[in-house]
Amino acid sequence: MSQALDVIARVRNGNRAGNPWRAPGLIIPLAFVLLLLAAAAMPQWFTALAPDAVDTDAILLPPGPGHWFGADQLGRDVFTRVIYGTSQSLGIGIGATLIGCAGGVLLGTAAGLVTPVLQRLLVRLIDILLAFPEILLALLIIAVLGRGPTNTLLAVGLSSIAGYARLVRSQVLRVWQSGYVEHAVSLGESTPAIIARHVVPNAVRPLVVLATIGVGNAVLSASALSFIGLGVVPPAAEWGALLADGRNFLDTAPWISFLPATVVAISVIAITILGRRLQLLLSQGGEP
Repeated sequence: MSQALDVIARVRNGNRAGNPWRAPGLIIPLAFVLLLLAAAAMPQWFTALAPDAVDTDAILLPPGPGHWFGADQLGRDVFTRVIYGTSQSLGIGIGATLIGCAGGVLLGTAAGLVTPVLQRLLVRLIDILLAFPEILLALLIIAVLGRGPTNTLLAVGLSSIAGYARLVRSQVLRVWQSGYVEHAVSLGESTPAIIARHVVPNAVRPLVVLATIGVGNAVLSASALSFIGLGVVPPAAEWGALLADGRNFLDTAPWISFLPATVVAISVIAITILGRRLQLLLSQGGEP
């Protein structure tokens, strides 16, 4: 019995000593995300058709060898439109996350370092924004800015600032009370230098995990906005717009919406798994 336990312990230690990104539960999500990035960068590698090419002979054609995801009501290849929509959907997701992180760092740092009166005001502002669902804030921003890829990106990004700001503020308060910041103060470093060299770099480190998961959430939010007609305007090949294209044909041609929806769901799940694994690695000092 003891020998068996020793063998199990050596196997576990060997797995931990190796590359943690080779864990069995991570290989498939990581491969899928890399596949998405490749499709976004070089869609012509995956299909020779154009996303807006109309084939009247293929109208509402079910999935098959010639059209892996079938064809829509105009005879356009659904697989091709999903592939070309990857760049737009991921672009909106990544861009919105960058906006949310940048705004969160500015707002969270200010809320942690300004005077107590201003801190209370900024904290109340963050609390008010967090009281509303992000998708509702995005809808309000869309109502002001209008539809389109750029406005969708801005709406999703701006609506996520409060969540990032809350995390950054808590980290700023923790880092500001750390020993190395006190040491920098005792050496006579200026406050802006301490903030730039010590506080911000250490405060935003946990933001990497939240931002990774946030990309998936941003893709999902952008797709939801497009599905209800307030995001990317058809006939753009964006994932949410593809779902909207097929909602009137769910009885006769469900593949028009179902297969793009499956890609959206798998993409969000894969990105979230990567974010959770990154969180686990950081929390355990690099162990899987």
